[in-house]
Amino acid sequence: MSFVPNTPADREQMLQAIGVHSTDDLFLDVPADVRYPHLELPDPISEAEILAELESLNAHNVDASTYACFLGAGAYRHFIPSVVGHLIGRGEFYTAYTPYQAEISQGTLQSIFEYQSMICALTGMDVANASHYDGATALAEAAIMAHNATRGRSKVIVSPAVHPEYRQVLRTYTQGLDFAIVGDGDVTRGWGDLLKMIDRDTACVIAQNPDFFGRIHDLRPVADAAHAAGALFIVSVNPISLGLLKPPGEYGADIVTGEGQSLGWPLDFGGPYLGIFACREQYVRRMPGRLVGQTVDNRGQRGFVLTLQTREQHIRREKATSNICTNEGLVALAACVYLAAMGKNGLRKVAELCYHKAHYAATEIAAIPGYSLPYGSSSFFNEFVVHCPVAPDRVNDALRRQKIIGGYALGRAYPQLKDCLLFCVTEMNSRYQIERLTAALRDAAA
Repeated sequence: MSFVPNTPADREQMLQAIGVHSTDDLFLDVPADVRYPHLELPDPISEAEILAELESLNAHNVDASTYACFLGAGAYRHFIPSVVGHLIGRGEFYTAYTPYQAEISQGTLQSIFEYQSMICALTGMDVANASHYDGATALAEAAIMAHNATRGRSKVIVSPAVHPEYRQVLRTYTQGLDFAIVGDGDVTRGWGDLLKMIDRDTACVIAQNPDFFGRIHDLRPVADAAHAAGALFIVSVNPISLGLLKPPGEYGADIVTGEGQSLGWPLDFGGPYLGIFACREQYVRRMPGRLVGQTVDNRGQRGFVLTLQTREQHIRREKATSNICTNEGLVALAACVYLAAMGKNGLRKVAELCYHKAHYAATEIAAIPGYSLPYGSSSFFNEFVVHCPVAPDRVNDALRRQKIIGGYALGRAYPQLKDCLLFCVTEMNSRYQIERLTAALRDAAA
């Protein structure tokens, strides 16, 4: 569509129609002292000069492919089959917007339907939407949905082992709502104290499995305790782990959320990412976002439609479960292509490689004098906590000099773990890289 500028006569006619004399009058409600602030900008330069400036800045970047990466904490480096980029780069996909007109959006609707179907198979849930901004906002939306589904119960119990940034987003997202978020505390005490908090005012109990520290839990007792009190049980997952671990639907989850970045999307400096959201069918009309369904047309041919969508939420206004109105369509498409390309066996192989390589690395690190595994060497997926003999920042600085990206300094979010690093190992980390890591850790402690 071409841009047609307004002529002076057009602008004058529009100003008269709305009852103002000039375009400046449109901004009179903005205080004068902030209307046109002085900006400390350099003098204008030519295109050639700005390109030279940008190239000089680019020279300071480093080639990340030359570094061995052992940093995870919610964003993970996995192998992405080339078919993912080839398919999502097709014009009909990356230029598509919201498929409101089903008759001309069948391809987009079908890909969304297939994404939803695979997420349901992965999580053990009945329905999945497509999609949310990221794993953190998906978790916050799940808590709001549970609040509505339990008729306004106000208590939300969150395990302190849920990603700390997810917990921060949950608190920010629910400001102004009748919420009491409890559960932050000592991560070493397990579920005992949290289970005692569950009562008849509890809307939901939120867990992460594997948790932020990579630990794998048997959460069936938590689900049973939540359900006994009439609360919902929400689980945040790493989707790659579900290639190996039992899906949350099999141990009592009512809502499953997660970060889908690991399904065929690069780290990308932190976004855009993909919020996974799935639930049991009985809660489908309270589910935020959009849902594509399969049907037949008047000729009996298979077709796809937006079964539930944000306009339904808009019509409900203040009664809406959520005002979420944007999905991560391109990232969801990448996840769909990735899952289809990998298949059940391929995803399991990736999960097994992550699991076994992480355990090998943990064993090798624990054998270095001064280093230890506070949570032991069993029951974790692809991340594990390491207690360091020297300050974690000092360790990471030493690793960086060896072209190794080290672990996440847990003291940033958990003061009681200020001497610990969270290391991540995926299928992308070779045995040689793990040996380089252990040698550099030994040198850092010397």
